[in-house]
Amino acid sequence: MINEADFVFFPEQLFDRSQVLKAVSRQLGIPEKEISSYRIVRKSIDARKGVKFNVRLQVATKGDVFPDLRGNFDFHDVSTSKTVTIIGAGPAGYFAALQCIMSGLKPIVFERGKSVDERKFDIAALNTQHILNPESNYAFGEGGAGTYSDGKLYTRSKKRGNVTEVLQLLHYFGADEDILVEAHPHIGTDRLHAIMRNIRNKILDCGGEVHFSSKLTGLKLFNNKVVGVVINGTDEYLCDNLVLATGHSARDIYYMLNSEGVALREKGFAMGVRVEHPQALIDSIQYKRKERGKFLPAASYSLVKQVDGRGVYSFCMCPGGKIVSALTEDNTIVVNGMSNSKRNSPFANSGIVVELRPEDYASYSDNKIFSGLEFQKTLETLAYRNGGGAVVAPAQRLADFVNGSGVAY
Repeated sequence: MINEADFVFFPEQLFDRSQVLKAVSRQLGIPEKEISSYRIVRKSIDARKGVKFNVRLQVATKGDVFPDLRGNFDFHDVSTSKTVTIIGAGPAGYFAALQCIMSGLKPIVFERGKSVDERKFDIAALNTQHILNPESNYAFGEGGAGTYSDGKLYTRSKKRGNVTEVLQLLHYFGADEDILVEAHPHIGTDRLHAIMRNIRNKILDCGGEVHFSSKLTGLKLFNNKVVGVVINGTDEYLCDNLVLATGHSARDIYYMLNSEGVALREKGFAMGVRVEHPQALIDSIQYKRKERGKFLPAASYSLVKQVDGRGVYSFCMCPGGKIVSALTEDNTIVVNGMSNSKRNSPFANSGIVVELRPEDYASYSDNKIFSGLEFQKTLETLAYRNGGGAVVAPAQRLADFVNGSGVAY
């Protein structure tokens, strides 16, 4: 019989099998010699009063077999099935394609950027030579911006879908099993490339299609219904069902949709800066220790505050990570944060953003639908100019930024 129970361990205890066995035996009343194995099925850190791990363990005695956490997926041969056209090969586009295959539909994916194998050369050119490929960069290409935002997999939106299935699919395609048990699961940019490649290969093996360097430039409409798409300005494809998974960075898509007569509505968003700290500082604050030691991961944080009725909060916090240039247009600056799987950089960074409403930027365009987009571009252009006209983000001390003093450099 598999027993399941919750435990609290200090870090040094959790990684000492003998101490875990003693705790399990004591709490469940099972002699240690009868415990054949145990595994963690849920884990989180509580650092409020000394650092502890809250864990849920499944405990097996002799002859017991653990239930499978990995999920069971039925990928169909869809080579001759009804088609669904998907624009974008980021996380939304690829997961839409997988859902199609599991539902017996054939996905045809068009991605404006390149595969992860080719995209890395354009990103290297951006980092080392400041040469931007507007169609292949940190935001555009296979895996989308998510591939270079390190695969943080935490959401508070538990009612919007099967979160467990998403994690199981990512594990199926190559993510570590840890993501099935961690309270705040994380994959790492260095691991995501292979995962995206594996998803693509599954789509192709099942009879789906994935087309790179294929940018949506127009729609074919008949009686207010999409009947086709235009790719790269000239190539037309018939289309019965269309999924737009283009990401928020593809501003040109919104202008194209407006020109085609598609109804759009402006919405609020959040805008801010990215703050970088020594990771050791964050560790010492969160863990209340001089050094975190070998049993604790790089610490993270979450900040939320209401100021004059507006939300101000941290976003995309990257422990042990780095800041990267995520621009998609020349003469602009946009930054993002990412971490590799080990999160072993000496720095941490996080976006600190404020809620913006349509009335805040209504004057930035004659067409109110695009005021937010034009406001974004204005700030991105100013950042470029203040950075000296290079792909280098202007920076200053956080205290000076908050106090409105000092100079960005």
